[in-house]
Amino acid sequence: MIISASRRTDIPAFYGEWFYNRILEKFVLVKNPMNHKSITRIDLSLENVDCIVFWTKDPKNFLDYLPKIDALGYKYYFQFTLTSYDNTVECNVKKKMNIIETFIKLSNQIGKDKIIWRYDPIIINSQYSISYHTEWFEYLCDMLSNYTEKCVISFIDIKPYNFIKDAMKLKYINELTLTEIDIVARIIHDISKKYNLKISTCSEIIDLNKYGFTQNKCIDDELIKKLFNINVSNLKDTNQRDGCKCVVSRDIGTYNTCNHNCIYCYAKKGQPNSKNYDPNSPLLCGEISENDKITILKSKKRKKGNELFDNI
Repeated sequence: MIISASRRTDIPAFYGEWFYNRILEKFVLVKNPMNHKSITRIDLSLENVDCIVFWTKDPKNFLDYLPKIDALGYKYYFQFTLTSYDNTVECNVKKKMNIIETFIKLSNQIGKDKIIWRYDPIIINSQYSISYHTEWFEYLCDMLSNYTEKCVISFIDIKPYNFIKDAMKLKYINELTLTEIDIVARIIHDISKKYNLKISTCSEIIDLNKYGFTQNKCIDDELIKKLFNINVSNLKDTNQRDGCKCVVSRDIGTYNTCNHNCIYCYAKKGQPNSKNYDPNSPLLCGEISENDKITILKSKKRKKGNELFDNI
């Protein structure tokens, strides 16, 4: 099983103690985002977890936990978002130089092949113009290219997410035209080539193969095989968007709990709400009531090396 930690919130930035406690206790409870009365108990034992994929904008407070996680035998890699936006867009994100320093420290600690830089989503308005992105993307490539092998990009997708439309209007942000996408893609191609960075797109329907861009799997069976020599399912995760190529995983996060409070975030509605957070609770946030139904997730037998495990 692959654990996603998490598309729904930034666990390394804000909930590192909780996550570490969960793997020590070897289970987590996750509420169904569509039905909060339905809770799934997920086995986090080493025998059941093939790999963990961390998603973050700032794992500084999480770095001290990584040697402990290593000592327990867990395998992981990071999706690390580092963009060019200021606090009018990424409201509670630290200054970029601080984030860059953490990126470099993480890369030195775990290896650059296990840290994927995300420059996404790309938005354009009068402040964040194409020339602005050109300057900033080159600057970040210069700073980060020795500490990662790959950059993932995407373009802002507004239509499916009614709850971010008002925030986008206030900043005069619209979805990019095909012409704008092509111009930005060509610029990114030319800059990344100078720094020997591979570029992939995330959940993009538009074909940018002419620039050598691949379609990314953020939850990536091939990367897990390459990094850890572990075979995992290559089945597409049907719970994700049509353009998403990720393979099946289990997300243990909770929507609307990321305190970065970025206006473009697809995982929040309104202000962040992390009430009832208890680092010792099996739930990330919230409480269990007597009317909640807890289901134990059962996995099929899988083969790992010459051993068989019954996963529950």
